[in-house]
Amino acid sequence: MNLDLSFYFAVFLRRIHYFILVFALVTAAAIAAAFLLPAVYTARSTLVIESPQIPGALLPPTVQAAAMEQLQIAEKDLMRRVNLLDIANKLNVFRDMNKMTPDQIVQAMSDATTINKSAGKGQAAFMTITFDGETGPKAAAVVNEYVTIVLTQDAERRKTGASETVATFQSDVKNLDGQLSDMSAKILKFQEENKDALPNTLTYRLGQQQILQDRLAQTERDIALLKDQKDRMIALFNATGQITGVAAAQTPEAKQLDQLRQQMNASLAVLSPSNPKIKQLQAQIDQLEKVVQAQQVPADVSGAVMSPIDVQIASMDAQMEALEEQRKQLIEQLDILKDSIDRTPANQIALDAMTRDLGNIQGQYNNAVAKLAAARSSEVVEAQAKGERLTVIEAASAPDSPTKPNRMMVAAAGVGGGAALGIALIVLLELLNRSVRRPKDLIKSFGITPLVTVPYIRTPNETMKRRSGFVVLLLLAVVGIPAVIYAVHVYVAPLDYIFAKVADKLGIRL
Repeated sequence: MNLDLSFYFAVFLRRIHYFILVFALVTAAAIAAAFLLPAVYTARSTLVIESPQIPGALLPPTVQAAAMEQLQIAEKDLMRRVNLLDIANKLNVFRDMNKMTPDQIVQAMSDATTINKSAGKGQAAFMTITFDGETGPKAAAVVNEYVTIVLTQDAERRKTGASETVATFQSDVKNLDGQLSDMSAKILKFQEENKDALPNTLTYRLGQQQILQDRLAQTERDIALLKDQKDRMIALFNATGQITGVAAAQTPEAKQLDQLRQQMNASLAVLSPSNPKIKQLQAQIDQLEKVVQAQQVPADVSGAVMSPIDVQIASMDAQMEALEEQRKQLIEQLDILKDSIDRTPANQIALDAMTRDLGNIQGQYNNAVAKLAAARSSEVVEAQAKGERLTVIEAASAPDSPTKPNRMMVAAAGVGGGAALGIALIVLLELLNRSVRRPKDLIKSFGITPLVTVPYIRTPNETMKRRSGFVVLLLLAVVGIPAVIYAVHVYVAPLDYIFAKVADKLGIRL
């Protein structure tokens, strides 16, 4: 494809007034905006989450959130509406704040604030707070207010967390202490109500049961023996009229008399009759002989003297009656022991359950006491600011020069944009122009070949009018547009405010 560069250049020259007009218009507007846009000063401060001075192995921290989570919480607390309004009103951050609504102030503070966070495994956690202000001191003051709020709220949050942790464990310890007391009282009451059937005395009661069973068996044998002796003695007496040959039951005094006589005989073998011990034994023997002799001839209820067989039968009956009474008491004692032994397994299960519950509560109580002690230590650490905390490693200082706008860049962009728009306008006009201007246009449109072409020749008057109108438009573009922009900036609203409103409507963040 062959381009007729001379033709396009001629077209450009013929329409250069459009180019100059658009170029001058955009360039003037850009230069005016570059010099009228207010300077923006940026101040920043950097904070870091400082490790605790006491190792976590010795004293676990009360705030267990991850570093990034802590920074996010700090940012949310900082950017609350009340904080932004207080700082803006305190420092008079924006011009004409009396004309701004609270929502506009909050939005402007939020737009001018930038918070960057960085945290990673094995890396320090940083937070950088940046604010764009109209002056350097004002921007630095806002950032320092931000830092003060972040540090204050972080310290309060940690202290509050430590205090709430202590209060929680204090409540747990109090509740568990009450449960321990209640369970101990319950166990004590149960033991008092079942003291005859407790597991710790089961072995003793089983031994007592065996002893009583042996005694009961012996008593029943003695009763049976006495009954047998009585029957044989009565049978012998009925048959022979005598009671000899049957071992007569002796009274306790008679048995004691026989023992004393035996002891007397043994003592005389080694001692003389005049020995005091021999005399004492003889006195006891004499006294018992009188008692035994009185027992051998008893009287019945009518006063008559009882026969020897009656004496023996009465003695045996008395002994059997005593043994029967002893047997009855042994049976009662065995029944009581059996009942207590039968109740022991159930008591064992109940006591084991209560003891297990008591042990569980005791373990929970000990754990809660240990945690309470650790929480109190953590509270002291937080109060002394020796735990994990946010600290400032770079305080905000007032910048000496503005960070934006870059006026030369804005002006250069305006010059480039004006040139591009001027060329684009000429190209657009050329694309929309369908008139015949070259010989080849005649050949293409009508299929004829011209012999000669004569261009349109303007009169001097037309040329003067054309140039005068161009000069007027150029002056309006170069002088009028900056003047209008300046008037809007001074008397209507600042350009940065207008740009911010437009960007907000378009959803663009400047």
